[in-house]
Amino acid sequence: MPELPEVETVRRGLEPAFADARLARVRANRPDLRFPLPEGFVQRLTGARILRLDRRAKYLLAPLDRGDTLVMHLGMTGRFEIAAPEGVRRPGDFAHPVSPDDKHAHIVFETEAGAVVTYYDPRRFGFMDLVPTDQLARHAWFAAMGPEPLSADFDAGVLEKAFAGRKQGPKTLLLDQRTVAGLGNIYVCEALHRARVSPFKPSGEIAPTRLSPLTAAIKDVLAEAVEVGGSTLKDFAAADGALGYFQHRFRVYDREGEPCPTTGCKGVIAREVQAGRSTFFCPVCQV
Repeated sequence: MPELPEVETVRRGLEPAFADARLARVRANRPDLRFPLPEGFVQRLTGARILRLDRRAKYLLAPLDRGDTLVMHLGMTGRFEIAAPEGVRRPGDFAHPVSPDDKHAHIVFETEAGAVVTYYDPRRFGFMDLVPTDQLARHAWFAAMGPEPLSADFDAGVLEKAFAGRKQGPKTLLLDQRTVAGLGNIYVCEALHRARVSPFKPSGEIAPTRLSPLTAAIKDVLAEAVEVGGSTLKDFAAADGALGYFQHRFRVYDREGEPCPTTGCKGVIAREVQAGRSTFFCPVCQV
């Protein structure tokens, strides 16, 4: 599933076509994605102006001038393609065009400026909904979410509070969206390795002095991933067809059996299943 950097990459790719754009036409080629589309989905969107394009955790948020917010989640295989008028720049410094099958083109947005934004989703694990903007923060998807990891609200104090007295490993708690929003398996593995923190050590036993480096590692890993367009694993591609390159910078994720890249470390990257997810780590320098 796309993680925060991939969703942010998609947001940045869509923003030129969507922000401050009025939707001239909307077409839903089926009544549902992962969940049924909300009642009157097409009618409520047609003619509406998208005020801006935001992101909360792994969700894309498009507030409308009619008082609703279009909430979009990519699921496992969801992606957007933009067909823009000639002369409109499509973002992305590296492009590997993807040609999705038209039978998976489920939602089509046409703006008054002439952009056509198509949502494709072969497995239909993504979803869209319309939520009253003034109720968004209280919605079940968002009410219990922790702070955005790239924001000033996320610091060592957040982790100190979340980890206090907990027996679960830090990886488990960092993947909990109530601790911090938007983190996924890939970037948690990478951040824990950079901070040299074991994914299995009881979180309550991690010294507070190690939480600032861990917080910094999380921010650095995410910022670097956003800069290069995220990671291309299986089906992910940005809105302009660009594939992310952060997977070429992985230090531990999917590197089982390779030497640990930490300077001076003689360890070998290992893999263990933790809470049903693959955890990649160095058993020597992550303590």
